[in-house]
Amino acid sequence: MEHEENKGLYIDWVLITAVALISVFGLVMIYSASFVQGYETQGNVSHFFDRQLQWIIVSSILFIFFMFFPYRHFKKLSFFIVLACFIMLGLIFIPTMGVTVGGATRWFSIGGFQIQPSEFVKIGSIIYLAYVYSQKQSYINTLKGVFPPLLIVVILFLLIMRQPDLGTATSIVMVALLIAFCSGARYLHLVSIGSIAVWGLYQYAHSAEYRLNRLIGHRNPFELEATDGYQLVQSYIAISHGGLSGAGLGQSVQKLFYLPEAHTDFILAIISEELGIIGIAFVFTFMLIIITRGIIIGARCKDTFGSLLAFGIVFQLAIQVIFNAGAVSGVLPITGIPFPFLSYGGSSLMVTFISMGILVNISRKVERERKEQLVNEEEYENDETEIPVKTPLRPVR
Repeated sequence: MEHEENKGLYIDWVLITAVALISVFGLVMIYSASFVQGYETQGNVSHFFDRQLQWIIVSSILFIFFMFFPYRHFKKLSFFIVLACFIMLGLIFIPTMGVTVGGATRWFSIGGFQIQPSEFVKIGSIIYLAYVYSQKQSYINTLKGVFPPLLIVVILFLLIMRQPDLGTATSIVMVALLIAFCSGARYLHLVSIGSIAVWGLYQYAHSAEYRLNRLIGHRNPFELEATDGYQLVQSYIAISHGGLSGAGLGQSVQKLFYLPEAHTDFILAIISEELGIIGIAFVFTFMLIIITRGIIIGARCKDTFGSLLAFGIVFQLAIQVIFNAGAVSGVLPITGIPFPFLSYGGSSLMVTFISMGILVNISRKVERERKEQLVNEEEYENDETEIPVKTPLRPVR
């Protein structure tokens, strides 16, 4: 007989609170980083703030939906999700729909909104790989088990590279290999596949001088200050200006058209300038809470599909943080990866919120299973019927 306490509604308030607080913080910083540009380019100081607020409202609705949408249904939808990824990536190459900005065609326009399909490919590929590898557990340690699903990822990678978008394409491949690793694939197979991927990226980077300059420009930005090193030099100036406590909210100098992409890819530099190391510590504390919570959820989930799905979401989030922070600080090349929850952009925000909603949904299932197991153990201890010691409990599904 099912107990009423098993039907209780569990909400992961730790994860939800962290997501809510960093999102509100990001909205405030977007306004601070963009109000000058909004006034100069749109005649409205709150233009970018208003747009981001609209995206947050839409994303929050999606978050709530996926928080209660049973994640196991994604198993049946995985094929259609991958198909949708291919269709969306194809739409940007239709002349009447594709939107080109800065020499890259990464968006398509629909209903007055610009959608970046590669962002949705991130979560789509995670769902697909989590499902496929969860079904291949009996032979995941063979090349036949680990390699075929990665071919789909390779095709998605090539389509994204045509835009071109090296940062997003690379992050998707890295997450795919990490999911394969967590699923139980052999080290030798993963190292071999990873080596081929690195060789391919190396050849691609050396196929054009501008690509190579962009990838190695972070090594000597001051020597290339007038060209490829300009953005990074301006980021350095912002970071050095901030110091420990920052110049004050709204007091950034670099956002006055010195630092390109101040409210998008380089918003972390503006946070550093205005709020200093304290502001950066605030951001990374909440990101660490979210990522740590996601790892715990993935580790506790007994369902292989749910566990791989949770780990994939966490890996994607962590890689975006590393890529963006590395680019802003000059540790890594500038790849155009947005910072989760903070950077301006609707597609990235929507996908991040959808991912968090799925993670909360998995967390609900993990907690429900834990409570059910405690109830079963309590029933076992209180049962006066003589039961053989070796009789196992009925596994919770």
